[in-house]
Amino acid sequence: MSEFAGWDSFYVIVGSAAGALIGLQFVVMTLIAERPPLRAAEAGAAFATPTIVHFGAALLLSALLRAPWQAVMPAAVAWGFTGLSGAGYVGVVARRMRVQTTYQPEFEDWLFHALLPLVAYAMLAISAFAAPSHLSEALFGVGAAALLLLFIGIHNAWDAVAYHVLVNKPNAKD
Repeated sequence: MSEFAGWDSFYVIVGSAAGALIGLQFVVMTLIAERPPLRAAEAGAAFATPTIVHFGAALLLSALLRAPWQAVMPAAVAWGFTGLSGAGYVGVVARRMRVQTTYQPEFEDWLFHALLPLVAYAMLAISAFAAPSHLSEALFGVGAAALLLLFIGIHNAWDAVAYHVLVNKPNAKD
């Protein structure tokens, strides 16, 4: 559809960045896996896995919006389902953040692991409902959500690496 054509470069950039950052996350996790803290699995489910999910969502949106759709509704349904699923997943992440005991989340953690992802996924769902009557605005909503998910993932990846390097680093005497 011609409405999607103007977004070619945007989604190539966002999708490429998300894909590359997913790969880097695997490398980082491999490097820090040598000395995991106690109860690392429950903290990983609350803090590390959502980062990959958000990068994956940005990559998925980039692919969805570049597919050769013949009409807008199938694309809107796909990105709307992504938004609703993501919002549900944010609820799961918030619960995991509350019950894990490895790390006490601060405001910034709640902001970047719960509130902002919820905003991004809600924008997707709302944009899907707006697409039939306000396609141009809806596409900006999807683009904003994809970019927000990418930036959330970048922040959370950096935060996790900084935590492991600066706070949870191995003791030199060990």
